[in-house]
Amino acid sequence: MRCPYCLKDTHVVDSRDVEEGRGIRRRRECLGCGRRFTTYERIDEQLVVIKRDGAREKFDSKKLLEGMLKACEKRPVEMATIERIAEGIERRLRRSGATEIKSTKIGSMVIKELLKLDKVAYLRFASVYKKFDSPKEFAEEVAVLDSKG
Repeated sequence: MRCPYCLKDTHVVDSRDVEEGRGIRRRRECLGCGRRFTTYERIDEQLVVIKRDGAREKFDSKKLLEGMLKACEKRPVEMATIERIAEGIERRLRRSGATEIKSTKIGSMVIKELLKLDKVAYLRFASVYKKFDSPKEFAEEVAVLDSKG
């Protein structure tokens, strides 16, 4: 790598894993001017989400987190817990090796986690994910939850 200041070659002084092993932080020193700087290397994995209508869009971890936050709004669920679940879902998606993921698969992963976490958050998310059209559908889902205990 070249120095951003004098454009001479550099060498690596220190390397460390970051983002749970998904990247590397490198401390570099210029062989010409002696200045030090930090670089980050990350794998450029593009996950594509296939929406229900067939449209494709780049996977956005922020969007995943925001959907879960909406479901958990005003519920006794810690932010750190929601973030940990969202990171776990993203990690499983990336480890699957697939480059294209159906949005329904992501939704079902979220719904399973929310069911374990908070029943009200689960119902909120399920009402959007399953496209409830009437209060009857909502009541039926509540009945299923009640029967599961």
